[in-house]
Amino acid sequence: MLIQESLQSSASQPPSTDISAILALTQDDMSAVNQLILKRLQSDVVLINQMGHYIINSGGKRLRPMLAVLSARACGYQGEQHINLAAIVEFIHTATLLHDDVVDSSEMRRGNETANTIWGNEAAVLVGDFLYSRSFEMMVELGNMRVMEILAHATNTIAEGEVLQLLNCNDADTTEARYLDVIHSKTAKLFEAATQLGAVISQQDSTTEAALTAYGMHLGTAFQLIDDVLDYSASAEDMGKNVGDDLAEGKPTLPLIYAMRHGSDEQAAMIRHAIEHGGLEQIDAIMAAITDTGAINYTAQLAEKESQLAIEAIAKLPASAYKDALIALAHFSVNRKH
Repeated sequence: MLIQESLQSSASQPPSTDISAILALTQDDMSAVNQLILKRLQSDVVLINQMGHYIINSGGKRLRPMLAVLSARACGYQGEQHINLAAIVEFIHTATLLHDDVVDSSEMRRGNETANTIWGNEAAVLVGDFLYSRSFEMMVELGNMRVMEILAHATNTIAEGEVLQLLNCNDADTTEARYLDVIHSKTAKLFEAATQLGAVISQQDSTTEAALTAYGMHLGTAFQLIDDVLDYSASAEDMGKNVGDDLAEGKPTLPLIYAMRHGSDEQAAMIRHAIEHGGLEQIDAIMAAITDTGAINYTAQLAEKESQLAIEAIAKLPASAYKDALIALAHFSVNRKH
């Protein structure tokens, strides 16, 4: 099942700006961001250069740094700090990916071997630490305590989200509320920080800052919900990883939680066993249970709701191509196939 099919009943009107138009709109800014990333990756330690370039150039969407650029531009920002902030956000995100793949024993990401598969867990953790520390060096250089406060808090919250997810792993009693707590902390927090910072460096009033903060949180939540949908509905080729990877790791994501709550006793017992023990021995039957109970539709509709809340949050921003792009990204987040 494609994600578009699961959203037929709740899809919004097509956005006026598609993803290719967003890429064109941000091309100059994102080119500057990429140049800065490559410059600040440099280290006298060869392995750091090798691993840093590998993970940075492995095909990511650069969505989080793009949000920092778009939010600043939507606020009319004309300076250069948004480039630095976007690079910092990408370094933080990349560090979390390196650490995630070690924790999850992942072997594939974005269709490529993970860094820990190639260079080992120890190197992956330490280079992740390098990227964190480099991002904080760059924050200090900006000389803006409010920026440091937001990014330091976001980084700490992400770490808490990782620990929460670890605690939920193999716990079949994880509730929807606990699941949402994890994705708000682990994924949505960096989206939120990226968009909030655009308002901060533009010296916007508290209302505008709150609007862009809410936009980022809702967008990040929608994005992760769809990631969890795609884990059970997209092809491995589209996702760049194997379908059912979350189940293999014993992660109780929302499609599983919903299917266990609304399925038959037999289905609930089967899913419970899979979460508690990991593995994909009954993946076909579990996929059937997820489909039969409407778990994909439920999760996708919740993502659509979050997407709409993101759009509503920035309704009062002045009209601009950058505001249109933020709206288009909210639509993209729930209509993508990978």
